[in-house]
Amino acid sequence: MLALIVNFSVRAGDEDKAREYMCILEEHTRREPGCRQYIGHQSTDDPRRFLFYELYDDQAALDAHRASPHYERFVTNGLLKLIETRVTGLFQTVS
Repeated sequence: MLALIVNFSVRAGDEDKAREYMCILEEHTRREPGCRQYIGHQSTDDPRRFLFYELYDDQAALDAHRASPHYERFVTNGLLKLIETRVTGLFQTVS
């Protein structure tokens, strides 16, 4: 099992658009085969900071997510255009 954590900050004024994209992504991504969990979060301290916690069966499921039409529309052509900073981490289960 793979966990992907994506921390990012958006430009001031883009918080509402980021939330909109994230909600749409959650709706579509949670239906993908191999996606076990996909949750977007917004910081309680800084409304410009967001986080995605994603859990996939394997690399193939993550790759399929990244190749999906909704990823292209709402990440590549959506969120990535709003982001100022981004840090990602990919983790696998220990046992």
